Amino acid sequence: MTTLSETLLRKHYANNQHPYQVYEKHVDTLLSPGAALLDAGCGRTVPVLRKYLGRAGRLIGVDLVTFTGVPPGIDTFNADLSDMPLPDASLDLIMSRSVFEHLTDPEAVYREFSRVLRPGGAVVFLTANMWDYGTLAARLIPNRFHARIVSRVEGRAEEDTFPTAYLTNTRADVECLADSAGLAVESFEYLSQYPNYLMFNGALFFLGMCYEKLISRFELLRFLRGWILVTLRKPGLGS
Repeated sequence: MTTLSETLLRKHYANNQHPYQVYEKHVDTLLSPGAALLDAGCGRTVPVLRKYLGRAGRLIGVDLVTFTGVPPGIDTFNADLSDMPLPDASLDLIMSRSVFEHLTDPEAVYREFSRVLRPGGAVVFLTANMWDYGTLAARLIPNRFHARIVSRVEGRAEEDTFPTAYLTNTRADVECLADSAGLAVESFEYLSQYPNYLMFNGALFFLGMCYEKLISRFELLRFLRGWILVTLRKPGLGS
């Protein structure tokens, strides 16, 4: 992060909610006491699930990574999201953050989510928008270079950077996959954030900021925003 980038970030984004915050607040509105909540692709230390300790009937994390330091009260399973060791109709809510861009077989994952959800249950996921400039650039760069680039640009450990596929990152893809799995798209929202990929260069950050302000101001350009926040619903018994 350069001094100019940091100054611009503080001046222009100090009061802006990060998409992660918007996502968690949306999960809060759908979570009821006693509910069974799954974090799909929860991460090694289940950072988001920790926030829901004492607020749900059961907390479950599923990921392919090796779990470390998981607190009591959270059940974890090392499994693929397309084949989870959970009973049919056993969950009320599934949440997933920054995972769907990595799915190589999203159709199977959507079907599995539909299987484990109770009637009336919901899926909330936050993922990269296909038409964001960062996503478009990532698609042009081979996956083998992603970890090294993200490590330099964001400071994230290379072991925590995974290959991307972007197979369910447009509205059309989401609607098609949801319909085939028997799920309904309840909401689909485009979200923006500061140009985090450009923090390493002040001039580029300024240009990225101008672009972000433009697409945030005009609804006609909302499809270019960096994130999509989606809610899917499994029809209830009375539907």
